[in-house]
Amino acid sequence: MHERGGMSTLTRLALGALGAMGKLRPKPPTGDTSVNVVLPPPEKHGGLALLDSLALRASSRDFSPEPIPLTMLSTLLWAAWGVNRADGHRTAPTAINAQEIDLYVAMTSGAYLYDATAHALHLAAASDVRGVTGYQDFVTDAPIDLIYVGNQSRQVLVPVSQRHTYASVAAGAISQNVYLFCASAGLATVLRAWIDRDAIAEALGLSHDAEVLLSQTIGFPRA
Repeated sequence: MHERGGMSTLTRLALGALGAMGKLRPKPPTGDTSVNVVLPPPEKHGGLALLDSLALRASSRDFSPEPIPLTMLSTLLWAAWGVNRADGHRTAPTAINAQEIDLYVAMTSGAYLYDATAHALHLAAASDVRGVTGYQDFVTDAPIDLIYVGNQSRQVLVPVSQRHTYASVAAGAISQNVYLFCASAGLATVLRAWIDRDAIAEALGLSHDAEVLLSQTIGFPRA
């Protein structure tokens, strides 16, 4: 049984199957846990052509622990959910431009909220929450796990009954941007819905109007 992350997939599956949700806990951080990280300017040109990236788009579950360089992370986050126009619009669509998705980046040094306007990361949790982002064993192998959170406080013009659906569609659009960037940059990724949303929300200190939607693991493919 594959156990590189410290807890096997079978153990994690048992936790979920037995209803023992919330058993996953963050670990102490390693590396430089900065309160704010100003990202370098993203690369907005180059990469593979769109059709070439689509041809290579795939899910992978075998990751190297090699860190992703900050310059590459900067471009990844901009491609995912960055500001691409002077009026503040983003690289992915949202209904009535609510921009309700908060994108968290879980790394060994901590969990950070991506600030697209400043193109910076702000510390949300000074702990390694990668192992909380899912029951699969590879979540602690990869250097990065993205967490998609729907912030209902920005959806005041959306009927309450439709807010989850709208936010889920927006998160799906962002995750596809991530897939295409990873295909172009030679990274591996997989989108995950088998996650302990309550444990993630607790680890990030989310408010009651924030809903954890999905997680996405990213890293270099294991050689």
